[in-house]
Amino acid sequence: MFRTRLISGILLVAVTILAVVRGGYLLWGVLLLVSLIGMSELYRIFGIKKRLVGILGYLMAAIYYLLLLGEKVDAFMLMTILFLILLMFIYVFTFPTFKTEQIQAAFFGLFYVAVMLSYIYQVRVLDNGAFTVWLVFLCSWGCDTCAYCVGMLIGKHKMAPKLSPKKSVEGGIGGILGAILLGAVYAVCVNRWGDAGVSILSFAIICGVGAIISQVGDLAASAMKRNHKIKDYGKLIPGHGGVLDRFDSVIFTAPVIYYMAISLMK
Repeated sequence: MFRTRLISGILLVAVTILAVVRGGYLLWGVLLLVSLIGMSELYRIFGIKKRLVGILGYLMAAIYYLLLLGEKVDAFMLMTILFLILLMFIYVFTFPTFKTEQIQAAFFGLFYVAVMLSYIYQVRVLDNGAFTVWLVFLCSWGCDTCAYCVGMLIGKHKMAPKLSPKKSVEGGIGGILGAILLGAVYAVCVNRWGDAGVSILSFAIICGVGAIISQVGDLAASAMKRNHKIKDYGKLIPGHGGVLDRFDSVIFTAPVIYYMAISLMK
């Protein structure tokens, strides 16, 4: 089990590095694929993975990514309204085929997975995005690693005992402080060896805030799994579960990194 988890983890990191470093169409395509898979995992627990409203959700995700590629995100609101109207059309004229929560899940899935993950691409195309985009993963996975280590060493007070009994307040704080340190060290490294010219303080702050949000994302994903009594969202990544199991915190941090980057790094 450990070997399988290690190998799949290495492959996941390798694909992530290749896509983010290359950027452009490759990153765009990988994120679209990951979004569609993630949406299918979410839709599965609501029983709409291969049903009409789910298929409509996938179609809208693809349209959104095409708008993103064509830099026409301003048309997103129109697409959103159209999506809602089409869902209501299906809900009304096929009644009682779909339950209310299934329609809500179809609408929610587009934003929770496809739109939120798309901010990785949007960070990458910013000025200095080649350096900034790594903060999305640094504060998410870095916080998770630091929180685990600190929690194992000194964790005593449960953060969310009913939701995630192994997570501690001490671990959470350790994860945030660890992410801040990682952000500062990363800034020093890219300034020295990559001539990035980024602000060390800004990177540290961004990683700190991102670490807080990443823990919320992690717990939110756990809450949905517990509500639906499932262990993992999928089995795509052996030893890790599905896309949503591995990217649950990244989903939340990507938009935060984007907006903080354009605010702090003008």
